[in-house]
Amino acid sequence: MAAQMTQFPTTPKGRRTRSRLLASARRVLARNGYVSLKMVDVAEEAGVSLGALYRYFRNKEDLFRALVEGIHEALFEASRAPNKRLENDPKGALLEANRGYLALYSENRDVMRALIEASTVDERFRSVWWAMRNRHVDRFVGALKAKYGIEEVDGVPARLVAEAMAAMVEQCAYVWFAQEEQLNENPVSVDDAAKVVTRVWHDAFFEPDARSEATVETDQPQLIKDP
Repeated sequence: MAAQMTQFPTTPKGRRTRSRLLASARRVLARNGYVSLKMVDVAEEAGVSLGALYRYFRNKEDLFRALVEGIHEALFEASRAPNKRLENDPKGALLEANRGYLALYSENRDVMRALIEASTVDERFRSVWWAMRNRHVDRFVGALKAKYGIEEVDGVPARLVAEAMAAMVEQCAYVWFAQEEQLNENPVSVDDAAKVVTRVWHDAFFEPDARSEATVETDQPQLIKDP
């Protein structure tokens, strides 16, 4: 995104005020969505003057970008698998990564719902959303090639399959969590959500019948032992 945010405050008081403004913006977003977000509503929610709000954020795009950027980085870190290794336990690693992603998505469902809304009306946020997805796909495809030498699945590029899996997880998270109150009479737990998407993701890459013959040396993925 080309626009730059206003300068980050350097004093403890300034940082606390900025955090309070962001928390207020989240509450307004949860009620009104991105399109109907107004700076005056955020200022009223925070109990500050409109001028005070503009000292921290120049417009609603600047304000929303500040919310999204922190969550973007947090989602990327949450979707790692620190306790499992893909080369030794692919299903366990995928489950841990998906659980971490879905748990944080659920906690930030208000902002994620607003991001999808914003991406449909503002090209800048569409680029942010696309970059978030590609970053996850790039990491997985790189690990898949490095750990297993898999570059194709059922004769198509592994990246295309990874994009489909990422879209599945993202859409499931959106339906199950971001739109939970509107669409789900029976809420889905993070654990159940992680189990469901992990099974599909694991079978897509690690079931021997799905992988290209060029990348299959045995009828099961090789488990690489620690040196």
